[in-house]
Amino acid sequence: MIAVLGSANLDLVVTVERAPGRGETVTGRTFATLPGGKGANQALAAARAGGDVAFLGAVGDDDFGRRIRELLADAGVDVSGLAVSDQPTGTAHITVDGTGDNSIVVVPGANGTVTALTDAHRATIDRAELLLLQLELPLDLVVEAARYAHAREIPVVLTPAPAVPLPEELLEAVDILVPNEHEAALLAGIDDPIAAAEQLTRLCDDVVVTLGARGAAWLSGGETIPVPAFPVQAVDTTAAGDTFVGVMAAGLAGGLQLGGALHRASAAAALSVQRPGASSSMPDRAEIDAFLAEA
Repeated sequence: MIAVLGSANLDLVVTVERAPGRGETVTGRTFATLPGGKGANQALAAARAGGDVAFLGAVGDDDFGRRIRELLADAGVDVSGLAVSDQPTGTAHITVDGTGDNSIVVVPGANGTVTALTDAHRATIDRAELLLLQLELPLDLVVEAARYAHAREIPVVLTPAPAVPLPEELLEAVDILVPNEHEAALLAGIDDPIAAAEQLTRLCDDVVVTLGARGAAWLSGGETIPVPAFPVQAVDTTAAGDTFVGVMAAGLAGGLQLGGALHRASAAAALSVQRPGASSSMPDRAEIDAFLAEA
């Protein structure tokens, strides 16, 4: 079972020809409301890819929260650990430009109320084969969860987003760190993403740095192993990273070695960027299998 401790938001997505500059107003093309949040996204991606998933987090007692809970439950995610808060459900305000690139503003809402591990959280993590974490919940909680799982020899996967300086005690408890190229540069203080990832391997055994249309690179034991991208026309990259991590986790929990799990993750990300939205873009296991067979 994969335990995901993370954020649940409703994404408010607007598409534009180009993103506005400071003080500028532009006309949008479309607007949509879609369930999201990095934690919920990764849980959904893992479940659709065939993983047995339990989600831990919080939503508000509002329509947004009920919509997120229903989406996850319909995908087979165990939502018994998704608490209902007196704060509103978190939101992410996303602008997607004509090239498929995006910028995001997150308002934490109920996510900010998840500040410490509960007995129920610990019980779920104890049963897990893998713990997925991100940084849209309070950092002290992320550190606590990572150290708790690490002490019990439960592998920890961390997506360091949104990027902030991280304490060594957190990185030392992480088994697989999955930053994008910008996050790797910020964490290591080095502009080159591969050099940055090499530095991060001093604290984490495995670092997988995602490189957008260039695929990814897996750094481990002094080696750099390329993870090729599948060439596709991107429509919206909003959930590509979360899809990648969720499907990678499903592969690992399903018995694949990391290299095989990354190959499936790359295929899933390629499928996701061809569709708009976050949760709406994530492929299921059959779609990933068919894409790989054709490729």
